[in-house]
This record gives sequence, structure tokens and C-alpha cells, in this order.
Amino acid sequence: MHNPSSRLNDLNLIRNAQAGSQSAFAELISLYDRSALRLALHLTGSETEAQDICQEAFLRAYQNIGRFRLESCFYTWLYRIVSNLCLDWLRKKQAHKQRVFVAFDSDGEEHDILEHLPDSRPAANPERELLRQELGKRIRVSLKRLSPRERMIFELRHFHGLRLAAIGEILSTRESAVKTSLFRATRKMRNALSSERRSRLLSHSARVAPSACADRLEACTN
Repeated sequence: MHNPSSRLNDLNLIRNAQAGSQSAFAELISLYDRSALRLALHLTGSETEAQDICQEAFLRAYQNIGRFRLESCFYTWLYRIVSNLCLDWLRKKQAHKQRVFVAFDSDGEEHDILEHLPDSRPAANPERELLRQELGKRIRVSLKRLSPRERMIFELRHFHGLRLAAIGEILSTRESAVKTSLFRATRKMRNALSSERRSRLLSHSARVAPSACADRLEACTN
């Protein structure tokens, strides 16, 4: 996606778009629209909201393509626009709806966060599917503990595979600040997941204990 040949192609399309070619801009957007939509969908959890955000981002990109600096990366510039719109949305909502728990690499390709497990077919491995659903639910709950900025950084790093330097460029901040926010977000996620797991274990123990006592009482009376 970001090799030298694609970079050169981007530059040619950008120059043509800056010269007024709408077809060149449309082709440029087509290279990154799926990744942009995935980012917005991952953050909002709503296909409608994600599409609206992307349409607004593409419009802003079109209106400002003349001011784009050729030494910059177009995908980073576009991600910055999408990210800012998503941050605005997150700050207003502070929570998102249900989302599909998959991760994306820097090329926008999906990969399974639980792919180290042996079999991805629910019918062949129902325990694995239950684990996926449970993990996804726990992570959705834990993500709500993060601030909008922390969540954005966590998403860009872990679900889109972007480097810290690229995230810093997208969010217009220093790489060291991104690293600090990512560390804070990861710690919050770890604590939230641990706390949620302890609560579930305690709840499970509370349900099991009466049954175990009943079994022992029954054994004593026989």
C-alpha cells in the first residue's frame, strides 16, 4: 500500500487532482476509502455513522487538496481527517454500539485476533466461537474506560497496525506523547479486563457454592 511505486502513483494522482481533475481525485480516494471506512466503522460501531463520517472526510479532502503538501503521505493526511471527525463523534457519544471484533493490518487487511487457536469454524469448534464472543464482549466493555483520544490511539495501533510515528502525524502530536497515551490505554484495558474477569469468577463461585453444599449435604444423609 505504501511502497515506492504506490507512492509515485499517489503523487501523480495528487498533482492531477490539484490541477482540477475530478477523476484523478476519485481514483485517489478509491485507493483508501475501504481502510478509511473500516477505521470509522471500528470507532463508531455504526455503519451509517461511519459512512457519513467518511463522506464528510472525502468532501473535506476534495476541498483542501490544493493545500496538500506533496512531501506528506496522502493516506496519513486522509486518516487525520477521518480521525478528527471520529474523535468529535466519540466525544459527543462517549460510547459506541456493538462492533465486530476483528483487527486490521496497515494494508487494511482483516486478520483474526484469535487466529492462534486451531480451528476458526464455529461448527467445528464451538468452544472457540464462545471464547471469541466472550472476549469481544469484554473488550467492548473495557474500551469504554478509555478517553476518546486513548481509544483512537489504541485502535490505530492495535487494529490498524500503524506505527507510533504515523499515529503521531495523524493526530498532530509527538511520537513520545502517542507512546505515553498508548501505555496508559493499554494499562487501563489490562486493569479493566482483569477486574471484569475477577468479577465473573466471583459470580461463578457464588453460583457453584450452593450447589456444592447441597451435594455434600445429600451425601451425608445417604
